[in-house]
Amino acid sequence: MVHLLLAVIYLSFISLGLPDSLLGSAWPVMHASLGVPSSWAGAVSIIISLGTVVSSLQSDRLTKKLGTGRVTAISVGMTAAALFGFSTSGSFWGLCLWAVPYGLGAGSVDAALNNYVALHYASRHMSWLHCMWGLGAAVGPYVMGLALSAGSGWRMGYRYISLLQIGLTVVLAAALPLWRTHRGGGDQGVEQNAAPLTLAQIFRIPGAREVMTAFFCYCALEQTAILWASSYLHLHRGVPAETAAGYAGLFFIGITAGRALSGFLTIKFSDPQMIRLGQGLIALGAATLLLPLHTCAALAGLVLVGLGCAPIYPCVIHSTPDHFGADKSQAVIGVQMASAYLGTCLMPPLFGLICDYISPALFPVYLLAILAVMTAAHEALLRRTRR
Repeated sequence: MVHLLLAVIYLSFISLGLPDSLLGSAWPVMHASLGVPSSWAGAVSIIISLGTVVSSLQSDRLTKKLGTGRVTAISVGMTAAALFGFSTSGSFWGLCLWAVPYGLGAGSVDAALNNYVALHYASRHMSWLHCMWGLGAAVGPYVMGLALSAGSGWRMGYRYISLLQIGLTVVLAAALPLWRTHRGGGDQGVEQNAAPLTLAQIFRIPGAREVMTAFFCYCALEQTAILWASSYLHLHRGVPAETAAGYAGLFFIGITAGRALSGFLTIKFSDPQMIRLGQGLIALGAATLLLPLHTCAALAGLVLVGLGCAPIYPCVIHSTPDHFGADKSQAVIGVQMASAYLGTCLMPPLFGLICDYISPALFPVYLLAILAVMTAAHEALLRRTRR
């Protein structure tokens, strides 16, 4: 039963990644089809992100009331319905409407699943599960590409992914008894006995502000690298645009391969050690990007940044119960997720302004600045929560 539930959780993490890169991969076709400017993708993305912030902040309350299994099934069902709605939308405003349940569904399931795994499974599973997220994020654009190349259009691409999500919702609904029997009812105990914490109470927990700052910075750094690596290579390094787009994928290769490797390394090293290792690799990668070396060195730098990012997200999440206690971990992970989504919303656009008004050459400097704040916040977290 334990292994069957773990298989369901792995499948759920693949599902989390499936829709995440659909909008970016399909938008060049979507905006022309809908007759809106290319820049309007940001509005859809912001609505989704705000939805995830709201639902992440409510994850403690929802999980204590419903349990992780029900939250996961309901949230994936909401995402499936939203993706199906995208596939039927004939206007930009229709997309904005369906973006609301899309974001609300994504935030709750992300926080609930991450907390459950942090409480019940070893750190290696957290790393491998987030590797599965990367697999899902890679499969989504591939499915969209198949739909576009076959002449079926972007709507059918969304339809295919929504059908996969609907199938997963059925599996999750059928698997609900597994959550109740796992670890002697562990899904019910910690999650339902205590009253949910308010946001003010969470902020007063020693280390909560530090972990939120660290997570904000990590996700800001990751999303900035995803969004601007190609532009940096093209605008500053002189790499042709179509080649730079492909090279930027090296970051994803680094982060996905790194998470697969991190699962084995966590058997020997603790979560704080893995986080420090990741921070060191990011610093090395960003420094390599900064130096006036051959383009091949810049590509190696992107891979190193991806490898460095690999252990940080899963290890910060997995260490949350150790830092704050199992009774508070769901609440803290919820605000961590909310701060993460704020980081992805605010910091990449800020570098866009720097790129426009100063220089794209500051890309590695920007990454190093965010890394410095993240490292300081994480070290402060360790001091505040040392037992």
